[in-house]
Amino acid sequence: MASQLSQQYAFRAQKSMGLVGGTPTYMPIEGFAVPDVPARTYHYSPDGRLFAYALPTVVRIFLAEGAQLLQELSVPNIIELKFSPRGTYLSTWERPVKLEDGAQHKNLRVFSASTGEELISFTQKSQENWDLQYTMSESHAIRLVAQEIQVYRPAEWGKGIADKLRVEGASMVSLSPGLNPSVAVFVAEKKGAPAVVKIYGLSTLSGAPTCSKTFYKADRAQIKWNDLGTQALVLTQTEVDNSNMSYYGETGMYLLSAAGNFDCRVTLDKEGPIHDVSWSPNSKEFGVVYGYMPAKTTLFDQRVRTLHDFGSSPHNFISFNPQGRLVALAGFGNLAGKIDIFDRRTLTKICTIDAPNTSYCEWSPCGRFILTATLSPRLRVDNGIKIWHCTSGLMHVQLVDELYQASWRPTPLDQAPPFGATIPAAPQPSISVLTAALTAKPVTPKAAGAYRPPGARGLATPAIFKREDEGGAPRMPTGSGSATPPRGYNRSPNPPGSMGHANGGTPSNGNGHYQNGNGGRRHVPGAAPKTPSTAPVPGAEGSEKKPKKKGKKKEKGTGEAGSGAATPTGEASVRPSIDVTVVGTQTPGQGSVPPTPGAESLDPVAKKVRNLNKKLKAIDELKEKANRGERLEATQLKKMEGEAEIRKELSSLGITA
Repeated sequence: MASQLSQQYAFRAQKSMGLVGGTPTYMPIEGFAVPDVPARTYHYSPDGRLFAYALPTVVRIFLAEGAQLLQELSVPNIIELKFSPRGTYLSTWERPVKLEDGAQHKNLRVFSASTGEELISFTQKSQENWDLQYTMSESHAIRLVAQEIQVYRPAEWGKGIADKLRVEGASMVSLSPGLNPSVAVFVAEKKGAPAVVKIYGLSTLSGAPTCSKTFYKADRAQIKWNDLGTQALVLTQTEVDNSNMSYYGETGMYLLSAAGNFDCRVTLDKEGPIHDVSWSPNSKEFGVVYGYMPAKTTLFDQRVRTLHDFGSSPHNFISFNPQGRLVALAGFGNLAGKIDIFDRRTLTKICTIDAPNTSYCEWSPCGRFILTATLSPRLRVDNGIKIWHCTSGLMHVQLVDELYQASWRPTPLDQAPPFGATIPAAPQPSISVLTAALTAKPVTPKAAGAYRPPGARGLATPAIFKREDEGGAPRMPTGSGSATPPRGYNRSPNPPGSMGHANGGTPSNGNGHYQNGNGGRRHVPGAAPKTPSTAPVPGAEGSEKKPKKKGKKKEKGTGEAGSGAATPTGEASVRPSIDVTVVGTQTPGQGSVPPTPGAESLDPVAKKVRNLNKKLKAIDELKEKANRGERLEATQLKKMEGEAEIRKELSSLGITA
């Protein structure tokens, strides 16, 4: 067995940077000199052997064990840097600029990590997917340039392109890990043509693809390979959700085999977006967090058969520890920041870690610890690093102002200590945990449960107001294109389940209006109940809610008795009325539109005269504007030209304008 590497993590902040040892001391690495200017980025080599950071004028490469300086590269303005899988090469990227001689700025450079020599350089405008992708053995490296996949041999950089493949419309390429690497190419949906993912063997790049899958609703995609490089999960997403159910577009997921012997859509049984997906280190299963909150988490095998359903909880993150023994389900971002740790063998929950305001979460290479960090600019307060044991114990706390980056030192699995058959016990926490507890500000305890108005206190919480993981009803699709979930309540003051909430909680009075089951009257808490009045007769004058003013004056002038006069019993009297039905008309109860007052008294000739007079009045107003020197539009001038025709038409009707 190879010698074990010591546990270590790095951090980068606005005014500081450091390498810190792991359990049990968590002391800074001796010999590491903190730079006197802020670093722009740092990166560990995937094998954990090297560490490099970029300053505004220089890039420095160290041995991670002992922090010994190896190389110092005088390359300014570096924004990104990354090591190859074995740490042989270091790639750097800077923002492209226009050169004075008009030549292209080769802003992507590849250096030898051992000698510091620049081996090759490229022009790379986009910062997204800027680096070359290497095979695990570093025998080949690929990059996508203008819909062309270019293959290089790192041992022979000077010979240029070793192989290439042009794929029309290619927008992303992904190289698989493993001993027999494959290349997956994604072509986005365009002009009605479906999106497609094609997989080629790296050694037979010019031949036919070994696997090809077409699908719709895919403007962009993420491709996640398993560790063996035999299968890939394709997570697709659209820019716009046509059903208006999400601001972030629609998502879908497909499983493809590099050999081409299996491909299918991953069908999910809950509506909503796909929050996260992660392969298990054994490459035989993967977990998906999906659906509207509370999201659902399911474990699938390599043939998309359900292995286990973790249920619905407020989660949007899933991660297996490097040994595949533990699974972390968490809710970060706008969620509470709780991390649930499950044992993969027994599928039981081990503990829950409360880590609010977490921006970054990562398992340690040994699989026993979890690093959580609150980073800036996501949050500019309470920045720092916390290290937890997998049994929920807090091991270490380091508060850092304006923390930008934090991560564990990578360690190959064969050089990490074995996990063991049982869950290991937590070691003694560092002194920083006690110090943080003594200096922490006292937190005012919040009242348990959600706020409830006085009228609802002392009653059982209706199921409509409960989350699905608390026993509430599952969210159902609305089918109307609205992103707001349906609610079975109205404006009634009666609690759900009472008479006012009959018929699913949305009672109607027959005219499309809500009523409260109290005769349409508003219920005032504490007021004495009123005696129900006689139901108004349809068509009676007393049944009108807002009688017109003209009707009141007419009744007063004719001396008729008011139909709503009070009786000695205190109830309103109702006068019998006669309903007269006119042939060819509709009654108000049949959904007819109320007629415009006075419109029924005009004959067609009078209506036409009225419209013509309106046009003449508008023309006169335009003339006044023209006399005042105002500028008129072409349509207004054309309207003025039609004055003679309007007056002629009025004369034909016997009207003198």
